Amino acid sequence: MCGIAGYINFDKEKPASKEVIKKMTDVISHRGPDGEGVFIDKNLGLGHRRLSIIDLATGDQPMFSDDKSIVLIFNGEIYNYIELREELKSLGHSFRTTSDTEVIIHAYQEWGTNCQTMFNGCWGFAIWDNNEKLLFVSRDRLGEKPMHYSVWNNTFIFGSEIKSLFAFGVPDEKDLSLVELYLFLKFIPAPFTFFKNIKKLKPGHFLIMKDSDVKEIKYWDLPHIDEKKMAKNKTAIYEEFETLLKDSIKIRMRSDVPFGALLSGGLDSASVVALMSDISKYPVETFTIGYEQSAFDEKDLAQDVADKYKTNHHVYNVIPESFDESLNKVLFHYDEPFGDSSAIPTGIVSKFARKYVKMVLTGDGGDEVLSGYPSFQGVKLSSYYKKAPEFVRGGVPTALEFVSKSMRGTMRYKVNRYERLFRTANLDFVSSMIERMPTNEINSVKNLFNNRKDIYSIEDYTNDLLSKCTYKDDFYKLMFLNFKLFLPEDYLVKVDRMSMAHSLEARVPFIDHRLVEFSVGIDKNVKMEKMERKSILRNTIGKKMLPPSLLKASKKGFRVPLVEWFKDSSMSDRLENLYKSDFGLNKEAIKKFITDNTEGKKDNSNIIWMLIVLQEIYNRKGND
Repeated sequence: MCGIAGYINFDKEKPASKEVIKKMTDVISHRGPDGEGVFIDKNLGLGHRRLSIIDLATGDQPMFSDDKSIVLIFNGEIYNYIELREELKSLGHSFRTTSDTEVIIHAYQEWGTNCQTMFNGCWGFAIWDNNEKLLFVSRDRLGEKPMHYSVWNNTFIFGSEIKSLFAFGVPDEKDLSLVELYLFLKFIPAPFTFFKNIKKLKPGHFLIMKDSDVKEIKYWDLPHIDEKKMAKNKTAIYEEFETLLKDSIKIRMRSDVPFGALLSGGLDSASVVALMSDISKYPVETFTIGYEQSAFDEKDLAQDVADKYKTNHHVYNVIPESFDESLNKVLFHYDEPFGDSSAIPTGIVSKFARKYVKMVLTGDGGDEVLSGYPSFQGVKLSSYYKKAPEFVRGGVPTALEFVSKSMRGTMRYKVNRYERLFRTANLDFVSSMIERMPTNEINSVKNLFNNRKDIYSIEDYTNDLLSKCTYKDDFYKLMFLNFKLFLPEDYLVKVDRMSMAHSLEARVPFIDHRLVEFSVGIDKNVKMEKMERKSILRNTIGKKMLPPSLLKASKKGFRVPLVEWFKDSSMSDRLENLYKSDFGLNKEAIKKFITDNTEGKKDNSNIIWMLIVLQEIYNRKGND
């Protein structure tokens, strides 16, 4: 993993600047502290910051073809580079290094832009083809690695992070039309960013820039499988799933530096560690964070896995960061509003792991591949609920709302969740999904915008996205939504920024594209047998290799003390400034969120956190 940046002036007589490229890569030095490189050729400039993982001695970048006509800068890993190198050798290619970087160059020489379809990995790379006078910029299939770009001031500019484009001089003009999307989703989805002049390259897409013409082209998409032809043979599915997951983990263990795994108390990361231990000749290094609050803490479950596989287990008991420390990390590393507060503990565990290793495998992506989120249970339960008599459908939500008022804590949360599920069961898919999004106070959020006409509404965005979905069944629509939206724009962004913040490479075996392509064709009743989440993983790796304690446990997830932060008296000035600030939102609506939270009427800590992040980004100037 590394950081890349570059630009090309449309005016061929205007030379690129080494100093400008250096500024663009210096601001992302955290992505690559082991080395740097710059290439300047007339109006073209390319820069690279390296985090050395494979071929430590000869893998420096920019890297050139033998005749110097092809120049490459690359962020990511090509996991099947050994197999590809042998194939390319058989086609007459010779290699100077043992790096995956050189494989990309030869693959491009052999197959052109179709080389992307040959790679198993994660990447954002740029190739300058001097013979064709063509710039080729690519992003991996699922969006594991980032790529941002701008066409501004007669120049094409790109970089791993937005801050590189600011360093070039791209203005940070904010796009407030996207704020509603952010406040419902917790992020701003591709191709948009919070800045009018900057875009994200969408996953599974590439750019071709030639003669001042920039084209974005799709090279990969989720395969569409006829719902009636979804695979139902459990024996065959279990066997293929195990084979694919084992191979995905095996090729992601290729490394020339020490590596390990992030181990929570969840089924996904535990399965990764179990299979790593089965493959490795040596004990796996595993890393867990623990909390004093039992509601958050999963370190005992992680310890059960570590004991079973005799890993070199490391536990860090989290000392909560200050609010300001956590906020500053999010502001610096995400560049635009990002409201998923679990980024904070993700950063903590990454920092901890980096003390011991340079690369880790994680369990991220398992919920998408295996349809393992509670929302999938909700969709399936809703399908049964819709068949009940009308008087039942009408009475259940009312009864649950009444019961919840007499409850407190976790039980009240669970009852409220079911009340919301049944209340929304009769809605169309888009409306029900919006009701269940991270921000569930729909009308309250809408009130923030004073009925402005320039807002890109969450309804319009979701309908636009789902217009490309051909599935009829709500379960498969939700699967589509998770792969297209929440995985690339939230979970993978969170992992990339927080791991790279500490110069740690994170590899995600569950989103090997072979596994993804296989999983979308599995019948929902195999993925979720009756109402059991992740049935496939439980009935394979789970039953064969994991401690029973873990299979019985419920997932707790990463948390931060938002409620405590916003109740603290020291926060009063900051909260007052929030609803007094002028950043285009209804001040009285903001004040109500804060007041209701302070008085204990509602837990609005998540929306308040998102508003503070938004305000801070709004008030910043570029990389300030």
